[in-house]
Amino acid sequence: MKLSTLKLSSAVIGGLYNKTLVTTSEDILIKQKTNPVNQAGENSDIDPVKEKIKFLGENRMHILVAVNNNNVSFLPENELLLLTNMLNACKLTLADVAIINLATINDRSYKTIFEHFNSNIILLFGTDPSLFHLPVSFPHFQVQSFNNYTFLFTPALGEIQNDKILKSKLWVCLQRIFNL
Repeated sequence: MKLSTLKLSSAVIGGLYNKTLVTTSEDILIKQKTNPVNQAGENSDIDPVKEKIKFLGENRMHILVAVNNNNVSFLPENELLLLTNMLNACKLTLADVAIINLATINDRSYKTIFEHFNSNIILLFGTDPSLFHLPVSFPHFQVQSFNNYTFLFTPALGEIQNDKILKSKLWVCLQRIFNL
């Protein structure tokens, strides 16, 4: 199936783009009037960590998907389609996860990121655990528990996409994680 023939319902599109894509100066003025600045000079309702970490999805199930792509904001279309199909097979959607791109994040401390997203399952696609400053290391396709988190570290989605053996290894791990 080509992405150009993929038809998404308005509910799915609304779920993907539930935040403002473009902010105008009028929007900023309205926000400044409705959210007065506190004495420290910061908006009182803005979490500074949340503002720094951009993510795709709604994080409904507190599942963090970490990628490391220098060329795109999150994932190329073909990899996003693979991820979407994989999530559907697990009875999940993009709304259930938060996709982050480590190439765009400065503070990569696992404590900061995992606690921010309240994650309990972390899927690392082409993202070595050492990038999060984790004190543990584990190989590809090993479901690993650490500090009340469940990790799965795999090759990048682009590498998995055309390799049936890697796809089957990933599927076995996902079945174990999501009790399928």
